[in-house]
Amino acid sequence: MCGRYAASRGPEDLAGVFEIEKWEPEEVLAPDYNVAPTKEVYAVLDRPLKDADSPKPVRQLRKLKWGLVPSWSKTPEGGARMINARAETVHEKPSYRRAFSTRRCIIPADGYYEWVTAKDERELEVEGKKKRQRKQPYFVLPADGSVFAMAGLYEFWRDRTLPDDHPLAWWVTCSVITTEAETTPLAVSPAEGPHTLAEIHPRMPLMLTADRWDSWLDPARTDPDDLRELLAPPPAGLMRAYPVSTAVSNVRNNGPELLKELEGPEEGTLF
Repeated sequence: MCGRYAASRGPEDLAGVFEIEKWEPEEVLAPDYNVAPTKEVYAVLDRPLKDADSPKPVRQLRKLKWGLVPSWSKTPEGGARMINARAETVHEKPSYRRAFSTRRCIIPADGYYEWVTAKDERELEVEGKKKRQRKQPYFVLPADGSVFAMAGLYEFWRDRTLPDDHPLAWWVTCSVITTEAETTPLAVSPAEGPHTLAEIHPRMPLMLTADRWDSWLDPARTDPDDLRELLAPPPAGLMRAYPVSTAVSNVRNNGPELLKELEGPEEGTLF
């Protein structure tokens, strides 16, 4: 799954990476090292500009809310639960299938966090002893330090309780697509702990390599069977993972120190 990630790059950096043609200065976000559901996040998308004379899609960097609200939803309350869409079923689920056909985006990140349950506490659970789980967080990122381009979907939702000219009349929300975690060895493994992504968690965000970006963002591609080919996992061996402080588990903590690599899991959270 993807329930938390880091995004420190600004519009200037992302514009160069994704060949962004349009972004609004008022939509600039501060670096966020602990992005959580319902927060505003950057998304790259190809879409005609509003009120433009040409219908030609323009590559834009937009500020969206993480947690997809389907256009047909009566309220936006379920958005916080719809942060992830499964690659295996995204083409058929009512909440995602329309967006999958026509509203795809890329959600850029430095990497994502995932938590592993300590081995000794798993054993206590098996024995039936009650004990609060303690989990060791890991930061997962491209081994070469490049942008982690997560496949995403976006959707528009109209708040009918507000007038048309109200700035909050329209919500634009997004979801990250996930796939089965890799079972092949990481490009760089921690000395102690997991050596594959599947050992950390059975799911992972679907990373799009640069050769798929244009096809994924192209709004002219609408055939679900054709698009499903783009959901194939990336080549193995591109990722690394390392343990980070359990401070990231508290969403109120936010700073570059959360990305500091630990020599090993914190005490009491051995893998």
